[in-house]
Amino acid sequence: MIITYHGVDFFKVSFGDTTIAINPISKSSKLKSSTFGSDITLISLNSPEHNGADITSRGDKESFLINGPGEYEVSGVFIKGFLSKSNYGGEERINTIYTVSLEGINLCFLGALGDKDLSPQTKEAIDGIDILFVPVGGEGVLDPAVAHKLAVQFEPKIIIPSHHGDVGVNNSLKMFLKEAGEEGIKPVDKLTIKKKDLEGKEGEVVVLEAV
Repeated sequence: MIITYHGVDFFKVSFGDTTIAINPISKSSKLKSSTFGSDITLISLNSPEHNGADITSRGDKESFLINGPGEYEVSGVFIKGFLSKSNYGGEERINTIYTVSLEGINLCFLGALGDKDLSPQTKEAIDGIDILFVPVGGEGVLDPAVAHKLAVQFEPKIIIPSHHGDVGVNNSLKMFLKEAGEEGIKPVDKLTIKKKDLEGKEGEVVVLEAV
């Protein structure tokens, strides 16, 4: 499995011949967007920074779009979506948290989550997560301290912060790393990982540089 970061809450997960796009940045956003074809597209929030289904289809091949709560199975990938809240853009909105199970690894994308008080159902679903993707930038999503406190309570093997701007200049990322005791961590351009690589890890923070 190869994971790359494309800014805001936009991630690309590739494994075998399958690609998943999570919260792609739309062409209508003022922010720079990466364009690539994906087999599955997950959208947590209806905003130009998260709903870029327009950039993930290629020619005759349309990406399978999931943009809300429910249970899905697509090409052997098991996906669940859970309701939560975001204040991204200055108003309360519906945000969908996704869990994705593939290659024996459980991923959880919190999207643009702004409310630390999750429902009991969602908390139960996030149990047993291997890799947790958590927004840390404040301004409508979780702020660094709250994001770290929420992340560690689920005891993931790896924590990947998102929604933090440019690596090395954004204070929210620095604050999150300080909360985690990981100030000296070096960003990487991608995370390549297999199930066996997760053995022995406990809350390890990985910072991905936006490509």
